[in-house]
Formats: sequence, structure tokens, C-alpha cells
Amino acid sequence: MKRLLLIIPTLDRGGAEKQLTMLATGLPRAQFDVHVCLLTRSGPLEETLRAQDIPIVEIRKRRKLDPLAYLRLKKEIKRLAPDIVHTWIFAANAYGRSAAQAVKVPHIICGERCVDPWKQGYEIAIDRYLDRKTDKIAVNSSGIEQFYVEKGRDPKKFVVIPNGIDATPPPAPLSREQLLRQLDLPYDSRLLVAVGRLWPQKRLKDLIWSIDILNRIRSDVHLLIIGDGPQRDRLKKFARQANTEGSVHFLGARNDVPQIMAHADCFLLASGYEGQSNALMEAMVAGVPAIVSDIPGNRDLVVSEKTGFLVPLGQRAEYSRYTNIVLEDDDLRRRLGQAAQERIAAEFSIPQMIQRHIDLYDEVAST
Repeated sequence: MKRLLLIIPTLDRGGAEKQLTMLATGLPRAQFDVHVCLLTRSGPLEETLRAQDIPIVEIRKRRKLDPLAYLRLKKEIKRLAPDIVHTWIFAANAYGRSAAQAVKVPHIICGERCVDPWKQGYEIAIDRYLDRKTDKIAVNSSGIEQFYVEKGRDPKKFVVIPNGIDATPPPAPLSREQLLRQLDLPYDSRLLVAVGRLWPQKRLKDLIWSIDILNRIRSDVHLLIIGDGPQRDRLKKFARQANTEGSVHFLGARNDVPQIMAHADCFLLASGYEGQSNALMEAMVAGVPAIVSDIPGNRDLVVSEKTGFLVPLGQRAEYSRYTNIVLEDDDLRRRLGQAAQERIAAEFSIPQMIQRHIDLYDEVAST
């Protein structure tokens, strides 16, 4: 049996956190003794891990540079004596790998979950320095591998393990009519859904602008923006300035996204960069055609004109054009949605994600 320590900053409801939780609870207990270490604090996903008796420890790092947290982490890793340490996201990659290397953990895996253009030169230098004693760098899309190889990291160390998702469409407890009443929208509304943190990466202004164009040719479209973030007030002001206030709706963070997605006519994603969007995968599971920016993370999921459409980055009018094409052709919408469901089931299931990690852990442990 291998003792595996997974290190991540928090257990918030983010994409990396969800994947770690599914992995930790899905690994076979006869093969892996799984422990989870939280560098900063806990979060709502702790309950899922506790229900499966996964041991959790919090380091409580309080500042960007926190030497005491590093010492606590090093002490915890030494106490657990794991065979493999697998870190997730930059802070955990930096603190976790450094501490694991200091106490001579046999095998170390680094997890990069997103293209990170925000990283400064010294942060890339930290990555490269710690890579020297890192067995593998696990990423969830080819775009992340490409990004980091261009930053000078060793291409031989990368392994792509796509995200996993439950490929069974969830039941919709609300009918479409009930949902429209709940949202106070007309009965003939066509629902466009965008999900994500409200910040510059998501380029939500592109989608709001596209709604302004759509409003000139049809009166039934409503964009539901689900999520919260620092740009909320700015985006609401932009929606007013674009005269789309009546057709762009900010729903905030919600726990019923799958139920809303079940009644969506289109899913929209305009991000400038992504790792592998869980929201996009959830839309595909629900059989919703996706119209998304043509970037590596999205390109790994959406096959243009077969499961959805890819839009050149920043081409706002193209979101309007493709959305109108889908809304005008019910047969096309059904075909795209069915093909999306089939693609997720065939290539992005949770068991596949877990098995790929098992294969990775077995590979590094055998060296």
C-alpha cells in the first residue's frame, strides 16, 4: 500500500478542489492510504472528505511568505512519511514541494491546473528550481503543458490527465416553466448560461456585448451569469451602458447550477485562458451546445461544429452569430448536445480520471 499525501491551499468549490476531492475519495483503499493537507484553510468540500474518513490537516498559512507555516508543513510531512506527495496549485506547489524535498519524500508530483499568465519571473523561477527534484508535472489540458514548456519547464516531465466528471445528466427537479417563473422571465425565453468567477480572465464583457447584438435581431434571449467576483459591480454597470440590463441577469453564486443548466439553450464561455473548465464539462454533460473561446483548454473539450462552436478570442460578434444559428435550428441544437454528452462519457469520466492517476502513481513509485 502506498501512502499518498495531497496538498492544496483550500477546499473551496473550485475546479482543482473538486477534482482532488473526487480523486481522494475514489482511489482504492487497498492500494492507497490517502491523506489531505490544506495549506491555508478548509472549505465546503471538507464534508465530503470527512464522510469518507479521509484524514485532513490544516497548516493555516497566513501570509504570502510564512516561514512558520513552512516549518509546520515540513513537520507534518515528516510525521506522515508519505511515499508520494502530490501538490496542487502554485502556493501548495511551492511550499509543498520544498518541504517534501527537504524531508526527502521518495516521489513528488506537481499539479498545474491552469494557464497562469499572472506569474512573475521569480515565480516561474521557483517552479523551474523545484522541478529539478519533481518526478512529474500533472496537468489537465495540453494547453497548460504548452504554456509551461514555453516558460522553460522540462517537457519530459509533463503528463496530461483530463478532469473527470459524472457523465450522467442530473435530474431537473424544476420544469422549465417553473424555472422561468422563479427567475421572473417570459415563458418564451431562450436561456444562455455563463458560469464562472466575475473577473477579467472570463471576458464577460464580450458576452454582454454579444447580447446587445442579439437584441437587435430577436427579443427572447436572456443571459444568465452565474458566479460572483470582484468585477460584479463593473459588469452590471457595463450591462446598463450596453442597454442589456433587461436581458443580462446576474444570479450570483448558486448551488443549483446543474438544474439551471438542464434548461439552457446554449452555454457561453469567453475566457482568455483556462485550464479545463468544469462548468463547460457540466454543460456538455447536460447536452447543452457550447459556444466558447478558441483557446487550448476549451479546444480539448469542444470539437467545433460537432459538439459546439469555437470562437476566435475577442471576436464578440461571433458569439452572437453562432448563438443565433443554434437557437434557430432545433435539430442542430439537439445533435450538438447529444454529441457533447457522448464525448464526455467516452473520454472524461471520473473512473478514467482516477485510473490515470493510479497509473501515474504506479509509474513514479516504480522508478
